[in-house]
Amino acid sequence: MFKTTRQLVTALQDRQVSAAELLEQSITRIEALDGEINAVVVRDFDRARQAAASADAALARGERRPLLGIPMTVKEAINIAGLPTTWGIPGTGSIEVREDAVVVQRLKASGAVILGKTNVPLQLADWQTYNAIHGVTRNPWDLGRTPGGSSGGSAAALAAGYVPLELGTDIGGSLRVPAHCCGVFAHKPTYGLVPMRGIAPPGVPALPHAATVDFAVVGPMARSAEDLALALDVLAGPDEVQATAYRLELPPARHEKLSEFRVLVIDTHPLVPTSQEVRAALHRCADQLAHAGCRLSSSSPLLPDLGSMATTFTALLMSFFGADLPAAAYRDLQGAAAQLAPDDRSPSAARLRGLVMSHREWIHADRIRAGIANQWRQLFRDWDLVLCPAWPTPAFAHDHSEISGRRLQVDGVETGYAEHSLWITLATLTGLPATAMPVGLGESGLPIGVQLIGPYLEDRTTLAFAALAEREFGGFIAAPGFA
Repeated sequence: MFKTTRQLVTALQDRQVSAAELLEQSITRIEALDGEINAVVVRDFDRARQAAASADAALARGERRPLLGIPMTVKEAINIAGLPTTWGIPGTGSIEVREDAVVVQRLKASGAVILGKTNVPLQLADWQTYNAIHGVTRNPWDLGRTPGGSSGGSAAALAAGYVPLELGTDIGGSLRVPAHCCGVFAHKPTYGLVPMRGIAPPGVPALPHAATVDFAVVGPMARSAEDLALALDVLAGPDEVQATAYRLELPPARHEKLSEFRVLVIDTHPLVPTSQEVRAALHRCADQLAHAGCRLSSSSPLLPDLGSMATTFTALLMSFFGADLPAAAYRDLQGAAAQLAPDDRSPSAARLRGLVMSHREWIHADRIRAGIANQWRQLFRDWDLVLCPAWPTPAFAHDHSEISGRRLQVDGVETGYAEHSLWITLATLTGLPATAMPVGLGESGLPIGVQLIGPYLEDRTTLAFAALAEREFGGFIAAPGFA
């Protein structure tokens, strides 16, 4: 039940197990355990059985495809023809989905058997996973805690042992935060590396040019780093419009041995406290890496300013949401933004300014982003990757109160709910690849994850490092009660 995708591919090719048998194992486990987890909320078992039978026939003919016969699920927000895509929005379940998202097309072409879709928060806009259509998804490690969001159903399905591979999305940490909360692996690809066409709110046309949303990516989740690399090879590459001229040729990983990597370790953010439990896990990981021969440092003058990255990301992200505000609400927010002190650079001020940002102001913020991207390029000449937290605390307790009023505790210090996501802005602002990796359990007994941030388009470097670290120190741990 907890074998990796690569192990299962080998077993299928060696005829040790059939695709139909693997699928039935997944279905049986979902039907037995998902009543309390509520991760797989759209089930497509009949069509999956047909796909598994086709996979077995192909295997019998000697066909070899990367995921041939592998059962998996995908995030509910991703279009699959014939299944609803609601994003948790009531009343959208009857909107017909006629075409698979590009990533789903590629998964099916590789032989994957997709048996259903996993739960999301309303409009993918939370680090918890619940909505009025499908209810609450719970963390297998503690049913009273969030599995993360917005790919929370994806992470929970992996942690509970339903499937070996998942597909999620990330704009505000939606791959990395659930991976951290549930103790699994995830990869946020370089921006634009994997096509987003077919991943849009219900009813929105799946047009190639309309699929490019600032910061948004789609990427794999798994219980091993090697499975992430396997899936990325299937998913990556230009969409049909770009493929007219462009071909993908990712550079290899910078190094083949763990001892050859140069790692910058960061454990403190200027705008949000990070719990001692998360920092202790990060330091244990760093100590292991140092013992393995990695060159480590905790500072570099080349590192872009973390506060500037956070506020620039926040403003640019909120400008996207502000574009759809009603005129009256927009005017009210303009008035509120005008009352802000000019020197107020807090995340809350950035959110408000972003909602009413003019095009001129957006261009200015984008120029700041370009400068930060250049700083990252300079840094990655001296360092191969950055190791830092993905989230300030372990998975937190469910809180379904009004989101604007939520507060979270970090070692007894009350912090704003939105501020908890600021660690993810390091990679997201300039589209860098980031691999989320579990590094053991904290004092609470809950899993702790870190993110490995790498150079632009050097996804293979963070993935290779995660695989080497997993091989050396271990990775996924099954939650008690689900082992």
